[in-house]
Amino acid sequence: SPLSHPHSPCPPPLQLSKNVHTVVLLLESPEDDILSKACEAIYRFAEKADENKITLLGLGAVPLLAKLIPHTEKQVHMYATMAFGVMSTHIEVRKVLKKVDFLTSIIACLGPEAAICELNGVPPILELLKSEYPVIQQLALQTLTPIVIDPDCRIQLRQNKGLESILQVLETPDFTDLHVEALTVLANCLEDVETMQVIRETGGLEKFLTFVTTSTLPEAQKRAAKAITASARNCENRKFFHEQGVEKALVNLLGVNNDGIKIAACQAVSVMCELSSSKEAFKKELGIPQLVRLLVSDNEDVKEAAALALANLTTANPTNATAVFEADGVEPLVKLLTESGDGAVANAATVLTNMALQESSRSSIQYYGAMTAIVEPLKSTNTVVQSKAAQVVAALACDADARTQLRTSGGLEPLVKLLHSNHDEVRRNACWAVLVCGKDEPTAIELCKLGALEILQEINLSTSRQNSFSEAAVNKLLDSNPTLKYALTGYLSSNNIITDGFYDLGQVEDTLI
Repeated sequence: SPLSHPHSPCPPPLQLSKNVHTVVLLLESPEDDILSKACEAIYRFAEKADENKITLLGLGAVPLLAKLIPHTEKQVHMYATMAFGVMSTHIEVRKVLKKVDFLTSIIACLGPEAAICELNGVPPILELLKSEYPVIQQLALQTLTPIVIDPDCRIQLRQNKGLESILQVLETPDFTDLHVEALTVLANCLEDVETMQVIRETGGLEKFLTFVTTSTLPEAQKRAAKAITASARNCENRKFFHEQGVEKALVNLLGVNNDGIKIAACQAVSVMCELSSSKEAFKKELGIPQLVRLLVSDNEDVKEAAALALANLTTANPTNATAVFEADGVEPLVKLLTESGDGAVANAATVLTNMALQESSRSSIQYYGAMTAIVEPLKSTNTVVQSKAAQVVAALACDADARTQLRTSGGLEPLVKLLHSNHDEVRRNACWAVLVCGKDEPTAIELCKLGALEILQEINLSTSRQNSFSEAAVNKLLDSNPTLKYALTGYLSSNNIITDGFYDLGQVEDTLI
């Protein structure tokens, strides 16, 4: 028997071969044990042949079973649900269902609190997908959505070819009103590696991606992109998607004239970028120019999502960073630094930092005024924005013109304030930025006037606050300011070249050096 519950040893199961009418009457019994045996007998009788379903229909079994579906006794509930599901597979029974109030009972009894798998509830629900009435099919899909989150229910779904049934819904043009619900069920299944592998091996993944690119339903396409995002968070699933060419499907979605779809597609791209080969595939499918175009969208969420996708695409991938430059991405990215949304600013800063590793890109970033635009992000109260902004400064300040631009734009003061941060990454990146900015004397002198040297000295005295850049930043500021270095330390190093004269201030007492 496929049932997981043992049968009660007494009384013996009812036989319907000669007393069908009597057993149907027992469905109104006040005794739970009798109800359980009657429902079980009807289930087994109906399962044997379609003629038996018609017999039970004529005896009025359908409305009686519907009333027993929400029964509090477990065995009654189980067999009533299963009998009702088997009965509903017959076309004549389905005609009667329109007159029976059963939807509320089905929804209630198949809620999260019910042990669906223990009741072997998945097969009857799958049978409802064969109904000729869309409302019943839709209900079946809505019922499957939460229960397939459970691993055991997914096993039942696979064993009963439920995945094939759901994919069949997606492949049927006449079922467009069911596509969103079917995709929602599939989305919950795709997060599971074993289920994902079954879908892939049976050709289901290819069918799914074909649907993604050919569907004309915006809500369905958006749901599909979200399904990919959720599933691709698993590294094995990412490989499956990549092998099936998901990148091409997502790039197609980036071009759909619907902001919700664009956002969902960008998010899927971002997750897929955890796989290095997927980054290369997105470039090959011309996804980078598509994303750059989205940076100038009127929708703030679209811009933020596109910037995140580009940030992930360009991280540890100089080729993609160059592709963003070649797609004229510098100007819109610099403009994003002045946006009000923290996410957009942080993501744009990440892309610019990744691009700045290439000299040609770095010159262009400076040309469009990145060092001026970065001043406000340095003043942000968001630690992620602060950290990313300091990284931009560190990446660009290796050029003298960039340091001058930052200094004249008032960017040094907020940078120095970040040295006080209690956030380790913010403080570390601020030290890094000060280290790079301290390469020339004018900038080093200005940083010292703003108190950078004293703050760095305090940081270096603390084992919990010091970092790999803090001591180097102190040395750089002193090397760029020989007069101050000699006053504080009493010596100059061989690399401290004096070109415009030198004024000895005398030894400064009680320093932290």
